[in-house]
Amino acid sequence: MKMRNVNVCIGLVMALASGVGLAADVAPIRDVKSCEAPKYPKAALVNEETGTVQMAFLVAADGKVLDAKVERSSGSKSLDKAALSALSLCKFKPGTKDGKAEQMWTKVEFIWGFKD
Repeated sequence: MKMRNVNVCIGLVMALASGVGLAADVAPIRDVKSCEAPKYPKAALVNEETGTVQMAFLVAADGKVLDAKVERSSGSKSLDKAALSALSLCKFKPGTKDGKAEQMWTKVEFIWGFKD
């Protein structure tokens, strides 16, 4: 049993040494310093609307948002729209595939709520 584990490890080291790499996808990451947080829409604030909106962003290799959509609503169209609009202006650290920046989708959640 120990010998089998050693062989697997040696095989992996040999594969890496021979230039055979393991594919690695890294999703884009939002640069929180590059944009402002969404502002509470006045009507939603008055109505004390809360919720979590899940969005998807298509991020270019240069970190700019190319497309955006709501994947799961907060339950409030105005909160969803405000989050999508504001976060679409953010800059992202681009996603990479095998170490090279590439266009890809990423998901972001934004939670609307009130602090006590």
